Amino acid sequence: MSTLVVVGAQWGDEGKGKVVDVLAERADLVARFAGGNNAGHTLVVEGKQIITHLVPSGCTYPGTQCVLGAGMVIDPEVLEQEVASLRAMDLLRNDELRVSLDAHVVFPYHRQLDGLREDRAGDGRKIGTTRRGVGPAYEAKAARRGVRVRDLLDEQALRERLLKNKDALEPELERLGLATLDVDALVERGRGWGERLRPVVCDAGALCHDAITAGKRVLFEGAQGALLDVDHGTYPYVTSSNSVAGGVCTGIGIGPTAIDRVWGITKAYTTRVGRGPFPTRMTGADGDRLREAGAEFGATTGRPRDCGWLDLPALAHSARLSGMTGLCVTKIDVLAELPTVQICESYEDGVVPGVDSLEVAVPRLRTLEGWGDPSVVDGLRSATSRADLPGVVRAYLDLIEDQVGVSVALVSVGPDRSQTLRLADPF
Repeated sequence: MSTLVVVGAQWGDEGKGKVVDVLAERADLVARFAGGNNAGHTLVVEGKQIITHLVPSGCTYPGTQCVLGAGMVIDPEVLEQEVASLRAMDLLRNDELRVSLDAHVVFPYHRQLDGLREDRAGDGRKIGTTRRGVGPAYEAKAARRGVRVRDLLDEQALRERLLKNKDALEPELERLGLATLDVDALVERGRGWGERLRPVVCDAGALCHDAITAGKRVLFEGAQGALLDVDHGTYPYVTSSNSVAGGVCTGIGIGPTAIDRVWGITKAYTTRVGRGPFPTRMTGADGDRLREAGAEFGATTGRPRDCGWLDLPALAHSARLSGMTGLCVTKIDVLAELPTVQICESYEDGVVPGVDSLEVAVPRLRTLEGWGDPSVVDGLRSATSRADLPGVVRAYLDLIEDQVGVSVALVSVGPDRSQTLRLADPF
């Protein structure tokens, strides 16, 4: 048995796409277990940028099976466009894509509700969603009126589900000024999606279980980050699914004893998109400089990300939530743009990270020597092992390991797949 779960250790956007792409080279199957197209993974392969929103990052390796799990909510139109784009690049060939029959479906009315709710909320109450309809789709799932992929293959079941949604949503649709749901038109659209998805649907849990028991290398890909988990994140400024490592069990359909390792991904600093607490947020010119240096703009929305120093208490909290056995540190080269670097080792008044405490946390920042000297930058780019890294960078990694209590398993020193130091065996 050889399985690895890869999850974000911050508020998403940590570089999961690149890390999963690097690790997928040795995987037989890559499965995503949560979220929808509110997540975006940016891959750079031989200088060419590839952005995915639903398809796992294993799509760049011919022969690697890519699975969309039951815990996801899928917009079929976005999936069709994404698959067409990947196949135009000669990726995701043959039978490499599989979609869970039990994944839920995002309809156009979910997107409309998402956007209008944000617009009507006012500045003080907005969540900062991506307006992709993901939250309303999960809401329908919890209310037992969601439409699953399997329902797209059964016209009667599809119609019944849509009628339930029409009845439940009509008062809100009227209040928001939207037209009532045209169930006949939605059934026709859904049937079309179903026919096009029919060749790739599956029982994702059984598929992954069979791969694991056959001794194949299976990589489970998370979305967003641990601090956006609906149960354990900075609620209500969270996503609508479980983004901690435990979400793989429900989001795919495997037991916890099937998981060998959990690697969490963290940037060498911290970013956040949308609203919510962010103790180490930088403002002014320093924040702008870090944003430009790291190209910190959302892959899905293009929104600028807020930037801040690395928050070690929050990172340790995430490591505990997911039982992390390894850390992947990305974008450490970006800090080369700064003459000095700060890091949060604790909060004032002994605040301990939790769902609510980050709202009031005041970080204690320690200033470290930067690595903006040209010789240090050159050393970063040319490093092939941890020992090759400049001393100030090694000291930074040592501090992270000491404070978080998890060993660094991988370090990214640039955007390309090749600019990666693998310090531990993933499988």
